[in-house]
Amino acid sequence: MGYEWLAILMFVGFFFLLLSGFPVAYSFAGTALIFGLLGLAFDAFDVALLRLLPNRWFGTMSDFTLLAIPYFIFLGSVFEKSGLAEEMLETIGILLGPLRGGMALAVILVGTLLAATTGVVAATVIVMGLMSLPVMLRYGYDKQLAAGVIISSGTMAQLIPPSLVLVVLSDQIGVRIGDLFLGAIIPGLILAASYAAYVLLVALVKPEAAPALPKEARTLSGGKLLLRVLGSVIPAALLIVAVLGSIFTGLASPTESASVGAVGASLLALITGAIKGRFNPRIFWEAAKATAHLTALVIMILFCSTFFSMVFDGLGGQRLMTSLLTAVPGGFIGFILVSNIAIFLLGIFLEFIEISFIAMPLFVPAANALGIDMVWFGVVMAINLQMAFISPPVGFSLFYLQSVAPPELPTSEIHKSAVPFMVIQAIVLVIVIAFPQTVRWLVDLSAQYQLAR
Repeated sequence: MGYEWLAILMFVGFFFLLLSGFPVAYSFAGTALIFGLLGLAFDAFDVALLRLLPNRWFGTMSDFTLLAIPYFIFLGSVFEKSGLAEEMLETIGILLGPLRGGMALAVILVGTLLAATTGVVAATVIVMGLMSLPVMLRYGYDKQLAAGVIISSGTMAQLIPPSLVLVVLSDQIGVRIGDLFLGAIIPGLILAASYAAYVLLVALVKPEAAPALPKEARTLSGGKLLLRVLGSVIPAALLIVAVLGSIFTGLASPTESASVGAVGASLLALITGAIKGRFNPRIFWEAAKATAHLTALVIMILFCSTFFSMVFDGLGGQRLMTSLLTAVPGGFIGFILVSNIAIFLLGIFLEFIEISFIAMPLFVPAANALGIDMVWFGVVMAINLQMAFISPPVGFSLFYLQSVAPPELPTSEIHKSAVPFMVIQAIVLVIVIAFPQTVRWLVDLSAQYQLAR
């Protein structure tokens, strides 16, 4: 076995640091430094490998694709901080209010639309929790249904393009962002439709759990409601179509489209704010600050994880993991089961950024060795991460909603609310695994279109 035991200890030590509450980036770098020195002491690590580290870092920073990250974050931050997201939710809620379960359906629809603009789970869950949860509880919605719809729909930002999960995964598994975006659309729509079907079923079987909004709660109607739709929903939808459509048709790269989307969201916030007399230039400063913080976090983790990966590989860890994963009983099926279980368990405790940098470098060589379609594999991992994000007891979305939930909704109810939606996500995950064309169809169609041009 040689000195691969050092690589195993390195991975275990990293997790101990992580679970102790030490920052992820420092856990990566500290573990790499300690075990790199141990490797030198045992003559198990070639220090010449570290000379490649600056080249890796410069290569990362020159990757044009990663520029999409700050642009998409800024786009979503402007949407959240300018009030555009709240207005969209309120308008669609009034529009669907007369239907039994209409408010819950509005949350699902808006969650899907916000996922296609913000790409950030925390922002979506918190915005919808603040806006729609008190309304649903006030008018008699079942507590668990109301909370579950917000948690699950808000977490759609893990999967629906331009998901930051997909952007980071594309870099880690070595596929085009555009292909991952295309591959995630049909599974994302299946998931949203499944949530809606569940709400309609609950409204049919238990009408008191999902009542229609009373007439006095629907403050807009007729021409005023039409104007509100035209002013708040249509512009946002057109922006989404323009950004994602330009990527899918090949008119622009993801980075170029993201930059146009950021400018478009800024103009939309500026124009609507000026018309309604509520424009505050500070929203751009707040959005820029949030973008800088999150982008710096991603890049810092990326740099430190590269250092970790290089030392881990130098100690023979990568070879060991590849041989173990490719030798899992059951071949392809065995590997898919093991990788999904591992990602799900990691997703309960860790953020998607951390998981992408920890687990993907271990799984990708084995997946390539088994001949697995990496676009399909990336989408499967994104669905799995989404399910882990709402899993009790420590799913992040549960805590996001808990931070804004009213006193009458206890933590236990929030945790229970996630269970039926986890079942729905598990069913969709099985469908996508069993039918890879749910991912591949649009990707292949786009490739044919590009060749025809």
